[in-house]
Amino acid sequence: MNKITSFLCVAIFSTVVSGQGSNDSISKRVSQNLRFHTKQLIIPVALMTYGVVAIESDYLKLINTELRDELRETIDDKFTIDDFSQYAPMVSVYALNNLGIKGRNNLRDRSVILATSYIIMSGSVVGLKSLTRVERPDGSSKNSFPSGHTATAFMGAEFLWQEYKDVNIWYGISGYVVATGTGLFRIYNGRHWLSDVTMGAGMGILSMKIGYWVYPSVKHLLFKSDADGTASIAPFYNGKQLGVGMVIQFK
Repeated sequence: MNKITSFLCVAIFSTVVSGQGSNDSISKRVSQNLRFHTKQLIIPVALMTYGVVAIESDYLKLINTELRDELRETIDDKFTIDDFSQYAPMVSVYALNNLGIKGRNNLRDRSVILATSYIIMSGSVVGLKSLTRVERPDGSSKNSFPSGHTATAFMGAEFLWQEYKDVNIWYGISGYVVATGTGLFRIYNGRHWLSDVTMGAGMGILSMKIGYWVYPSVKHLLFKSDADGTASIAPFYNGKQLGVGMVIQFK
């Protein structure tokens, strides 16, 4: 698993240091919004369908159980990198901007899109956890379905993809690599079933797409000008938890 950990760490850093792309052409197209197309639903709906069907399907339940048992036989140590990697794609959007690499939207617009998406995602995840009460693979609690870590990671990956795919496609790809690694570690650490992870991935992607789709209406309600703002990112450690803090100030 050391090789997997190293690979995931490299992928996280690659979201910040990969190719520069054409910033001038992107800066001319800030504040663009993602338009709804039915085909955009294919991947998230497929992932979510697998997750929902697996709740009642004996065959898919068997896959969940066999995977858990296989990991129990081979696992030596748990890796908690997923507690941090879930946030890496979304934080990378702001890190890239601070490095002078402009994305699709300005600070204010992308921040509101992110907040809208996070509210949709977190509310849906918490609601489903309370409704389904699926026991975790390690038996620690009955709030396994869906995976919140995975939903957060894939929401951030879609965020990074939408903001920077036109600058350099590898930004978006690296975000999805990190998100996939986060989901795999949730399974490896015995915190989630495969179906929890697929459901979380679909919910995360769809939540971010919805954030872009509804933003024109949200922007009309909240703002009367196109003023931007500033953002700062810094790591924190409170003696028990390590993470990244972000402060956003609008003009």
